[in-house]
Amino acid sequence: METYNNVVLEQLPKHLKRYVVAQQYERYTALDQALWRYVMRQNYSFLKDVAYYPYIPGLKKAGLSIAHIPDLQQMNDSLKLIGWGAVTVDGFIPPAAFMEFQAHRVLVIAADIRQLEHIEYTPAPDIIHESSGHAPIIGEPDYAVYLQYFGEIGTKALLSRKDFELYEAIRHLSILKEHAGTTEAELAEAENKLKTVQDNMGEPSEMALLSRLHWWTVEYGLIGSLDDPKIYGAGLLSSIGESASCMQKSVPKLPYDLNTVAYTYDITKPQPQLFVTPDFEHLMDVLNQFADTMAFRLGGKQSLEKAIDCQAICTSVYSSGLQVSGIFKAANADQSISYIQTTGPTALAFSGEQLAGHGISYHREGFGSPVGYLTGSNKDLADFSDEELSAYGISQGKRCSLRYSSGIVVEGVVLEVMRQAGKVVLISFDDCEVYRNDPKEIYFKPEWGTYDMAVGTEIISVFAGAADKDAYESIGEEIAEPSAVLYTQNEDSKLLSLHALIGTLRSGSFDTEHWTDIFDQLSAEITDNWLALVELYEIAWANYAYDLAESAQGKLKTIITIRPSLKKLIDDGLRVAKEESLNNH
Repeated sequence: METYNNVVLEQLPKHLKRYVVAQQYERYTALDQALWRYVMRQNYSFLKDVAYYPYIPGLKKAGLSIAHIPDLQQMNDSLKLIGWGAVTVDGFIPPAAFMEFQAHRVLVIAADIRQLEHIEYTPAPDIIHESSGHAPIIGEPDYAVYLQYFGEIGTKALLSRKDFELYEAIRHLSILKEHAGTTEAELAEAENKLKTVQDNMGEPSEMALLSRLHWWTVEYGLIGSLDDPKIYGAGLLSSIGESASCMQKSVPKLPYDLNTVAYTYDITKPQPQLFVTPDFEHLMDVLNQFADTMAFRLGGKQSLEKAIDCQAICTSVYSSGLQVSGIFKAANADQSISYIQTTGPTALAFSGEQLAGHGISYHREGFGSPVGYLTGSNKDLADFSDEELSAYGISQGKRCSLRYSSGIVVEGVVLEVMRQAGKVVLISFDDCEVYRNDPKEIYFKPEWGTYDMAVGTEIISVFAGAADKDAYESIGEEIAEPSAVLYTQNEDSKLLSLHALIGTLRSGSFDTEHWTDIFDQLSAEITDNWLALVELYEIAWANYAYDLAESAQGKLKTIITIRPSLKKLIDDGLRVAKEESLNNH
């Protein structure tokens, strides 16, 4: 993993560190820097009036500037002062991992930057969106608390297989859209795949619903009054197109509440409506209302059934505090839970730490155990004293027969009684049989080896992932480094070279001859030259060379006649360059 000097990052768990890659700052081209500069100037010009927070102070607090793509170490030097950090990753990472980074107060930033043709907006994660969108508002204490808390809730959310299919389809389409060599056929195939998945999602999972709340707040949220809202969502703050269009009256502004979970979203299109919160405290209230409906707070049979439907690693928590992590399958058809069963590698933990000797190598073929009260007792077995255990025949080396009120029977020789925090959490048996007579079911046979029986009267919580992720997951395999080719490094090496020359012109003393030489190489027939010409226009204006600026503007007008779709981008670029020059003068 790439290491940055920030104590927040040093405390990240190992299973998250494997997603972190080196930023490789030297890979950013002069064209990439020009892209950043253009977008950030446009953002400042517009957002200084409609953003919720002071834009420039927010950027500085996060270690960002308008002038150049951020260096992650510089960002961390600034963010650590407010208890946050930032890491670079290779594009999309799984939603659960993204949420967990957020819970640890770490911003996940894609190392790549969008292509010139997607300068207004890209559905793929890129450094413009992740840094200039998310980072500046972290300095708002109430919002930072909300963001971290959202991550904590999101880490618990149960997913479905359909969620994973949707994530993969969106990831694939977004990457294709940002790679210069993608064909129309490849794009159409990916779009059809995404639509097919979207049309067959079925009942939305907890993560799917939670992601909607995340989208309409963290990414596309407005704050204030319905009549005069301000932007705080990162998706809007980093989109020079939608940040302006979204404030028009034609885009409905609705009050943000729990009903917002009913609104789906499409990351590839402008949003048809936006939601306004009166303040950040209201965001916390709505999030808690939703969290109260989630399996990690409710527990019980319905929550366990959600975990079974996931067909992914989840954790069920007994009333004793014992945590069972694995892929759950149906074990009984009772009205309440009488027996839980996992399939494949399973681990047992307490308070998020794996119990010694009870990892996936030991429980590699699954785990099963009864849930409930012993017959004739209204006390949780977890709370039994040593004397009460002995009264039921539960003593080391002795054979006992435990009958549950559900009808399940556990018969065997007691090997060990394990306590955690004063509670009995696990009883291990030798020569053990577990069964129920009515209906006749066999859960465990003596020849299968040691039987480890979890203790507890009910399942009080169910959540996504393993209780001790570092112990459960394989941490030896690092995620591959991003490819050496950034999104913007297309085949037009001449354009990249010209932007590099403009970079030397910008950083050195103004030289009319140097400016003219670059200008003469920029043909108005090549419409991708528009950003380079805007840069030359800005440099000329800043140095009072108005005749040169007029020449650049002339070529840009020609480009507009060839590609009218570039008119707004070009006009906005000229306007902001002139405004900045006049302000500096």
